[in-house]
Amino acid sequence: MKPLRIGVLGAARISDKAIIEPARNTGHRLVAVAARDRNRAEQFAQDGNIERVVDSYQEVIDDPEVEAIYNPLPNGLHGPWNLRAIAAGKHVLSEKPSASNASEARDVRDAVNASGVKFMEAFHYRYHPVMKRMLELASSGELGELTNIDVHMSFPNTDPTDPRWDFDLAGGATMDVGCYAIHGLRSLRNVGGGEPSLVSARAVERPGSRGVDEQLEATISYPSGLTARFESSFVVPEMDFTMRITGTSGEAFAHNFCVASFDDRITVTVDGVQRVEELGTKTSYTYQLEAFADYLRNGTPTFSDADDAVVQAECIDACYTAAGLPLCPTTHL
Repeated sequence: MKPLRIGVLGAARISDKAIIEPARNTGHRLVAVAARDRNRAEQFAQDGNIERVVDSYQEVIDDPEVEAIYNPLPNGLHGPWNLRAIAAGKHVLSEKPSASNASEARDVRDAVNASGVKFMEAFHYRYHPVMKRMLELASSGELGELTNIDVHMSFPNTDPTDPRWDFDLAGGATMDVGCYAIHGLRSLRNVGGGEPSLVSARAVERPGSRGVDEQLEATISYPSGLTARFESSFVVPEMDFTMRITGTSGEAFAHNFCVASFDDRITVTVDGVQRVEELGTKTSYTYQLEAFADYLRNGTPTFSDADDAVVQAECIDACYTAAGLPLCPTTHL
């Protein structure tokens, strides 16, 4: 496969794992990067084997050698810079959430449809064998008739200056880790008879941070009547990225369905007999970049395209509305 030629917006911490290491593993080229601090960009490029540094995000987008943009900027800047990239005819791999709200996600989808470029929201977990296996177990009948699904996506965020606490940058636990929980439950729609709908949601607003949820829990229901619950939180003692699928005959428990390179185990218990499956610690980000390249080069469908991103954003908006919190605002450049 001809290597992708990728431009990177910003020097975000997530980029080391999310794009630099995967590009190194797969042979795709990181052509250009820009950051607010030129010195930081220079160091970032040197450490990450990025070919050149330019002075602005727009210059990355306009670089004629760049064919695809990776956007790991703060949440509130995903939508507007995705739109800028699409307008320039560039494909986009956008960190999640790819828009601040459903209205902005629709704008991105419409721009993608009008331009003919390809767009992928970076739900990396969905491309790892752990999640594939959880879907197989849920649909195989081995667990019996499914009765409940429970997902936790939480980690301690103790940095008060973290932009994920900033409402104007679309911060909040649901926008950060909770969106994985929502997407994971949506990925199980085939075993539930279709897309789930929200039953109820309750949030805890961070003191002193208007509109920002430090914790949110919600219950959803699938058309079949199967129910599920998720919780996302920034105020927990330790990381908890788990998924439990329960049926009348047993359960499947993914110890870290989101970042399986940390823990690739699925514990399956059926009729009282337990086994542990290990699905491999190759990073989900590497699987994701391979899927993105296959999408661009071969047209292979993706699990998280622009249409899916709209449904995802609508679910997030519904959670915030039900919990009595405002929707995240759209940023205008």
